[in-house]
Amino acid sequence: MRCPYCGSSNTHVVDSRFVASDNSIRRRRVCYACKRRFTTYERVYTMEITVIKKNGNREPFDRNKVLNGILKACEKRPISRERMEEVAEKIERKLISQNKSEVTSRKIGEMVMSELYKLDPVAYIRFASVYNNFDSPDQFRKIAMMLKSKKNA
Repeated sequence: MRCPYCGSSNTHVVDSRFVASDNSIRRRRVCYACKRRFTTYERVYTMEITVIKKNGNREPFDRNKVLNGILKACEKRPISRERMEEVAEKIERKLISQNKSEVTSRKIGEMVMSELYKLDPVAYIRFASVYNNFDSPDQFRKIAMMLKSKKNA
């Protein structure tokens, strides 16, 4: 591993830990040349998943895009960053476990909404309103009433 500060390949692992939240190994390293420390993460390489967008374009699945959508939906909500990352990881694991090389962006959006529904009703409404392109207050009312009726049931 090359040092990100000086480029030397004379580095050493001083600590390794399993990170359950994203199924990776965190390695703390030190560079013998410049004496600086840095962290790397190792993840198992899995089959690459291609996302089919609404317009038909294809692009590689990016867990960070899922996480960013969740972060925006949960902004200023009492939900820890760690919990949001767990949700993104759960969605990625579900996609990998399906053992399919392609998935629609619609399917991913539905998975995110399903997880946000369980996590936080406000975050769910925020995500659903953007994802489903709400353009009237009635659409917000309908979804709020649906959430209220399920809560009271």
